Amino acid sequence: MTWLYWLLVLMPVAIGAELMHAPPLVIFGASAAAIIPLSALLGRATEELAGHVGPTLGGLLNATLGNLAELIIGGIALRAGLIDLVKASITGSILGNLLLVLGAALLAGGLRHKVQRFSPHVAGVNVALLVITVVGLGVPALFHAMHPDPARVQSIRVSEAIAVLLIVGYGLSLLYSLGTQRAALSEGGDVAAGEEASTWTLKRSLLILVLVAAAIGYMSELLVGTVTEAASVLGFSQFFVGLIVVPIIGNAAEHSTAVLMARKNRMDLAMGIAIGSSVQVALLIAPLLVFLGLLFGQPMDLAFQTFEVASVVLAVWITSVIVHDAESNWLEGAFLLLVYAVLGVAFFFF
Repeated sequence: MTWLYWLLVLMPVAIGAELMHAPPLVIFGASAAAIIPLSALLGRATEELAGHVGPTLGGLLNATLGNLAELIIGGIALRAGLIDLVKASITGSILGNLLLVLGAALLAGGLRHKVQRFSPHVAGVNVALLVITVVGLGVPALFHAMHPDPARVQSIRVSEAIAVLLIVGYGLSLLYSLGTQRAALSEGGDVAAGEEASTWTLKRSLLILVLVAAAIGYMSELLVGTVTEAASVLGFSQFFVGLIVVPIIGNAAEHSTAVLMARKNRMDLAMGIAIGSSVQVALLIAPLLVFLGLLFGQPMDLAFQTFEVASVVLAVWITSVIVHDAESNWLEGAFLLLVYAVLGVAFFFF
């Protein structure tokens, strides 16, 4: 994945374009591309830091900071008042991880290994967590649809209460994954295989983590500041940018890691990256953005559009069908990618 770091050269390009008042599309493209290697570097720093604090705290760090780039991008967009873009990016991230990332991983792994198997225990837990995400995203939308609330005051209050419950659910899932599930996986050697010794010092890990997070914040400022004009030039709606473009930018590093793990036939890790990231977005990132909205004076609810909720339900359903037998092949990966493409076409014209 080191090839991604070559894209870091676009960071000074984005800064220079901003200083020279270049066209918004140039600034948007350069800053978006620069976020991709920064996200990869953020993930590397997190892994290195995790190696210094032991397996339990390390697992907690990896789980908590796994989608930090998305949280930063979403928070800055929220502060700018782009609430619809932020909500669309939440849905898009869930769909992208379940269909695009998992699909690419199953396709790449299946082409090399034909049939791949993974832990049925992990698959069952992941499916259960995905059902909770559907409930967490579906109930606020159902409430808003059946309870006329033009000012969205009640919808926001309901969303705030549900956000607290979702975070509690995320905490419980972490407690389980760091205990019972880790013990189950360790029997097959997958956890041990995924834990590697740190090559960076603790000080270096912390310093790079802070610097990269700040760099992502600045690039996100440039991205958000030009997203409306860039979307107009490209002929994209802000809704499409939030659903497709922003999640791909924020998740690019995880995409490549999941595919790499699948190619190495380490399917429990590949599945954990794809499905686990979707769960984290729904149970942690979305609720945190609700509270950031309160902090920024930009209240946001979790009442997504009917089409978005239906798309998430569809994605969770097809993912559950594919993982229920605890084995996969390239054809299932190709079908997931086709479903993502179908939804992408519909979102483009929505």
